[in-house]
Amino acid sequence: MTTLFTNARLIDPETYSDELGWLRIDNGRIDGKGTSRTKGSREEAVIIDCKGKCLAPGIVDIGVKVCEPGERHKESYKTAGQSAAAGGVTTIITRPDTLPALDTPEALEFVARRANLAAPVNVLPMAALTKGREGREMTEIGFLMDAGAIAFTDCDHVVTNTKVFSRALTYARSVGALVIAHPQDPGLSAGAAATSGKFAALRGIPNVTPLAERMGLDRDIALLELTSAKYHADQITTARALPALERAKLNGFDITAGTSIHHLTLNELDVADYRTFFKIKPPLRCEEDRLAVIEAVKTGLIDTISSMHTPQDEESKRLPFEEAASGAVALETFLPAAMRLYHGEYLTLPELWRAMALNPANRLGLKSGRLSSGAPADLVIFDPDTPFVLDRFTLQSKSKNTPFDGQRMQGQVLATYVGGKPVYRRS
Repeated sequence: MTTLFTNARLIDPETYSDELGWLRIDNGRIDGKGTSRTKGSREEAVIIDCKGKCLAPGIVDIGVKVCEPGERHKESYKTAGQSAAAGGVTTIITRPDTLPALDTPEALEFVARRANLAAPVNVLPMAALTKGREGREMTEIGFLMDAGAIAFTDCDHVVTNTKVFSRALTYARSVGALVIAHPQDPGLSAGAAATSGKFAALRGIPNVTPLAERMGLDRDIALLELTSAKYHADQITTARALPALERAKLNGFDITAGTSIHHLTLNELDVADYRTFFKIKPPLRCEEDRLAVIEAVKTGLIDTISSMHTPQDEESKRLPFEEAASGAVALETFLPAAMRLYHGEYLTLPELWRAMALNPANRLGLKSGRLSSGAPADLVIFDPDTPFVLDRFTLQSKSKNTPFDGQRMQGQVLATYVGGKPVYRRS
């Protein structure tokens, strides 16, 4: 069936355009688009009038934690998929930091079946880089790729043994696998709950220097020089790490980097009265770091923005700040939080969608994240201006640990399509 979206504000990250036009989809793929000055064929087409609202590629979100197996009470593939659809996320790249870790083909096949049955959006799993995420022995990368692993990561467990890490990078390069790492010096960051500085000192919170991120990135870049592997840094959050990243790119290394929407829209002062919903990993940074990272996204030095969706139950958050679990849910708040950057005139909508959809898709070898002919019809219709006050209990996620609870936000998803089929419509 052919569907024609008319009167749409097309957000195209490939052409950096933001203009009124139409988009036609057929058999689950984009079949053409044009400006409002041209007319799309209406023959035998279902017409959807977007009424001037934005039509963009669905978000491709790297680093989503779904707590199956082991912690299904925090998040399931069904609730994560529903939350993603309500947030305009059409592809979620899941993390392997489950209980147990996703480090065998059998475990990966289990979650793939669960995701296909329960989630209304595309789900692509990452697998652990080392067995049990313990950093001692690499996993069977080739077999895991055959089972559907799209990338390999130990998440926030840094592989401290450089010999093990270099061997894993070498093997990953030989089979064309992407390794995603968490740049951080684990010795300096152990036990930290905030970024070092006056604020953390006054609050008496265990803290870590921003240099821990640069030191971790410097080590990984040195191993890239040794192995020539494909590498993605999951979160770059400090100004101190940016020069090293820039040098590595200029030297021709196959390196990309991401950051989280929380580090772009919040800073260390938001912790205020020890509010544990603001405790994330790495910890929130100072305002100067936040602005530097936004500028790096704008210039393309940082390639991707992700939600780093990390569900935690009430019991693990209702604790003293340094004892509380790290992480925040973000699939449903990803887009409205990104609108803060748009309305604050830090980033344009095409620049945001380059980092939230096009670049993640390109890095993972996916055809989504764009509005070009032949691409999958994974789309989101949204209004960037609608104001609302977020109530965490209305979120689709099982866990409700969002730092945006009670905050005034702008931007609402009106409809989400995966393969041309509607998976969410705002009532």
